[in-house]
Amino acid sequence: MKLIASSPEIPLLSLATAPQVEPASHPRVDRGQIQRTKGLEVQSLKKRYGNLVAVDDLSFSVNRGEILGLIGPNGAGKSTCILMITGMLKPDAGTLTLDGQAYDPRKPEMRSLLGIVPQELAIYPELTAAQNLRFFGGLYGLRSRRLEQRVQYVLDLTGLTGNADSTPSTFSGGMSRRLNFGIALLHEPQFVILDEPTVGIDPQSRSRLLDCVQTLSMHGVGVLYTSHYMEEIEAVCHRVAIMDYGRMLQMGTLDELLDRTRTELCIKVGSLAPAVVTQLRERALVQTAEDGSNRIVIRERTESHQQVPPRALRSVLDLLAEANVALLGIETNETSLETLFLQLTGRKLRD
Repeated sequence: MKLIASSPEIPLLSLATAPQVEPASHPRVDRGQIQRTKGLEVQSLKKRYGNLVAVDDLSFSVNRGEILGLIGPNGAGKSTCILMITGMLKPDAGTLTLDGQAYDPRKPEMRSLLGIVPQELAIYPELTAAQNLRFFGGLYGLRSRRLEQRVQYVLDLTGLTGNADSTPSTFSGGMSRRLNFGIALLHEPQFVILDEPTVGIDPQSRSRLLDCVQTLSMHGVGVLYTSHYMEEIEAVCHRVAIMDYGRMLQMGTLDELLDRTRTELCIKVGSLAPAVVTQLRERALVQTAEDGSNRIVIRERTESHQQVPPRALRSVLDLLAEANVALLGIETNETSLETLFLQLTGRKLRD
């Protein structure tokens, strides 16, 4: 999603959304308070483009100090949802509440609550890192000593202090992403939207950005985090929302979404006699490939430190041994967010 262009003719959010107030610092929030503090609430949001329903009755909330991962395939409606939250697109129906108040992007005091890190870089390549931060800080209403304090804080947080006087044209992709991220934090927003902030960057920069996201959470900032990297979502998010075709499919904590006590065992074998297939299907799922080979899928609950094969696996192995069927391979697939994502949204490519 592209919110602005990196052009001197189009200043960041020039800000049709630039706040002209100086926000207060954030108190550190106790982890147990996350579910009891108001943040962003989205109720029955809808958006249609002709016959295409981009967002269809979408509802979710993100509390102060919470990181909610919003994931879905390309075309699921995530970008349209973000555009409506930021006030850049008017919903056809539904309501948005921020910090307990109806969100009106026309009001500077409301805009000051929100920080946005767009997927496309929103920085000026001809300005140094510090100049970029001072420029955008000025648009956010920061002045004099307070502006310099925030610029230095962001440089330190993103690991760019040593590159403050260098221009982004000399930066690596990761450094540019970190600067892009830091700009959204200058005015100390209470809620931050991160739209795929780690696309195409090096592992060190990714690790630094994820640390920054967790730091925001520790200081009571609510975060809406979109990404196609499931390991990032699992690493930093308190809850995960999976959407597709504009609708919410599932939402909850990882423990609520994933039953980690279940394990999927896959046994690969060659061709099977029909009678053997019939017997196997009483014990497991049998999948036949085009080349005639078969995958026998066993789903069982497992206990920690288990020393013997699960009962269904022993039964299947005994049956295969009696039928003189050679094993081509056995693999274990533990429950993961990626597995659940593919089960809910399918494996078909979305370009």
